[in-house]
Amino acid sequence: MKFKIAVSVAFVTSGLPFCLAWGDMGHQTVAYIASNFVTTPTKTHFQKILGDTTTDYLAAVATYADTYRYTSAGLYSRPYHFIDAQDNPPSSCGVDYSRDCGKGGCVVSAIKNYTSRVQSTTLSTANVAQAAKMIVHFVGDIHQPLHDENLDVGGNDIDVTFNGVSTNLHHIWDTNMPEMYTGGSTISTAKTWATTLTKAINTGTYSSDAAGWLTGIDITDPVATSMLWAQDSNAFVCTTVMPDGVSVLENEDLSGDYYTSAMPVIEEQIAKAGYRLAAWLNLIATGSTGL
Repeated sequence: MKFKIAVSVAFVTSGLPFCLAWGDMGHQTVAYIASNFVTTPTKTHFQKILGDTTTDYLAAVATYADTYRYTSAGLYSRPYHFIDAQDNPPSSCGVDYSRDCGKGGCVVSAIKNYTSRVQSTTLSTANVAQAAKMIVHFVGDIHQPLHDENLDVGGNDIDVTFNGVSTNLHHIWDTNMPEMYTGGSTISTAKTWATTLTKAINTGTYSSDAAGWLTGIDITDPVATSMLWAQDSNAFVCTTVMPDGVSVLENEDLSGDYYTSAMPVIEEQIAKAGYRLAAWLNLIATGSTGL
């Protein structure tokens, strides 16, 4: 969750900084993983849509939606980066589309809308390209647990310390922990991390789990599919993000044991996002997940 406006719950809009899901490096990692799993016809299809025949064609647009929402033309898209689960962590977690997707839209409705738009044969080339960029980003967003949570503005209002620096809970999930783990924040770091996670999906840690990550995926029902992803991510709010409540997080530096317990979830969510994004793009381009 990154920005609040009146049509949803009360977001802060006064010019204060707020977080970008996974940070640039995380989003680029998701995109590179997807690039490693799309089929050749899908690669050709989206390179044509995006007007980019390099291997970076997805990573190059992975942060577009975060930049666009700061523009006057893109203000409407600010609620599209999250869904405000009105649950009660850590005692209970859960997302409900009719309850939690605000009047201004949410990440689930955005994935639905832009999936339809990228398949359009009547929209302009520019609009179809924009839709592709939005999908690449929002599939990443929905896999960050705090983008599927309402409490304290998705953790933005939970003040914490990380490596001696005052920040907030949302920011350390987006940026501090991934960057500490990978040792960088550049697109080169993203490509290296994506290579590692791709290997983990193919033959390593996630090889027995990856097929299950695609359970329920249905290009004809983007809402149901996206809600499965949102529910999967939201569950970690109770089990990993704040398993003992908020107060304990505000009284210790989270770069120790908390970081150690959180990083396996962050890695898995980044891997899932990239793999599911590849399957979704394959479905759009060819009608099959290709995986």
